[in-house]
Amino acid sequence: MHDRRKLGSGALLSIAAAIVLGCLAGIGAFTFIYGKGTAYLSDNPRGCANCHVMESQFDSWQKSSHRHVAVCNDCHLPPGFFGHWLTKADNGMFHSLAFTTGDFPDPIRIKPRNARRTRTACMHCHGELVQSLAPGDDLDCLHCHDRVGHGPS
Repeated sequence: MHDRRKLGSGALLSIAAAIVLGCLAGIGAFTFIYGKGTAYLSDNPRGCANCHVMESQFDSWQKSSHRHVAVCNDCHLPPGFFGHWLTKADNGMFHSLAFTTGDFPDPIRIKPRNARRTRTACMHCHGELVQSLAPGDDLDCLHCHDRVGHGPS
């Protein structure tokens, strides 16, 4: 005689959870590979233009005065290992979601928190000059220099 035991509800729930997690992992891996996600992990600006939405930003950066001194990560990510990778993961998740669902403004706009990071990067390189011209002022570099990083359109 065979001893047959019924699976309990806990075992069925575990199997269902494993199937759902497996599907999510598979979809995530497919999306990462299809979207050339490894390029997003580099400092190469071409990786930022994997999405057609960023093509004009990439093209205008190539015409900009900053092309020879800064890449996307220099201006759009904080310095330091943890801040750099945490921001890449955060932005990558939201970029993937927006580009997959098509839920983003056209033309694409920088979010306020990322604009603050960019301003901090401007001050990192140009802080002494800015302070000598306008000491103590809390200036928004992009107010006057909105096309510096991405050049003329």
